[in-house]
Amino acid sequence: MENLHEHQKGILAVLAAALLWSTGGIFIKLVTLDAMQISFFRGVFAAVVFIVIFRKNIFYANGFTFINAALYAAILILFVIATKETTAANAIFLQYTAPIYVLIFEPLINKTKYERINIITIAVCFLGMTLFFMSKLSPGYMAGNIIALLSGVAYAAFLLGMRKNKKEYQFSSIFYGNILVALICFPSIFSIGSLSTTDFLMVSYLGIFQIGIAYAIFSYGLKRVYAIEASLLSMIEPVLNPVWVFFGYGEVPSFMAIIGGIIIISAISVRTFIKEYPVMKAKLKS
Repeated sequence: MENLHEHQKGILAVLAAALLWSTGGIFIKLVTLDAMQISFFRGVFAAVVFIVIFRKNIFYANGFTFINAALYAAILILFVIATKETTAANAIFLQYTAPIYVLIFEPLINKTKYERINIITIAVCFLGMTLFFMSKLSPGYMAGNIIALLSGVAYAAFLLGMRKNKKEYQFSSIFYGNILVALICFPSIFSIGSLSTTDFLMVSYLGIFQIGIAYAIFSYGLKRVYAIEASLLSMIEPVLNPVWVFFGYGEVPSFMAIIGGIIIISAISVRTFIKEYPVMKAKLKS
């Protein structure tokens, strides 16, 4: 790593973070604990990692910090529930509809006009979303899809909230969000008969690596790459998430879900490239 350019280190860091995030689905599926129990342990371990890595910096907070923390907690809990209730592909693809809601609500919040490219992106993504509900699903899968959509809405609100707050409070929002997850899910641990070593190791991984270390690595990379690069590289998460679940759990997403996911990820990626590439190009020339 010492011989790598800082920009290359940033790209590798963002890639590593996206790879770690993508493993969430397979471990959530494999752990025999319920969604609230998984969320409790994941929140506790992630919070400890943040304390170790960021130390006293994560304790600084303002009012927006706790609003964003509540939204982040909602994202984590809803995503775990969705992954348990529907397919991992549905859960991650529908959560990644968050940028659509950002495109819808940001002009209303900032009182700006809707851009044509954003309107087209929204329309295409909504087309992709409908495909998740067109195939025959059991009532449980339908509920899981709706919860995944709510996770995407919470994610969008979190992104908007993070943009409104100062950068020095961003990681404290994630830290307090994990603390809030642990507090909300704490009562669920009393119904655990016995925690197997395998389950303990998997929930430890989810908290320590899939959340805690992944965000630390991502923050390192984000300082060394362009926004467009970070956005596009992060798309590896929804692409690989169902792949790991397929090979490790044997779950096969429906054909409609695959097509819908491809439409959503492609539309968001193309829009990101069209909007951000000229900005990056101008910075490189200057």
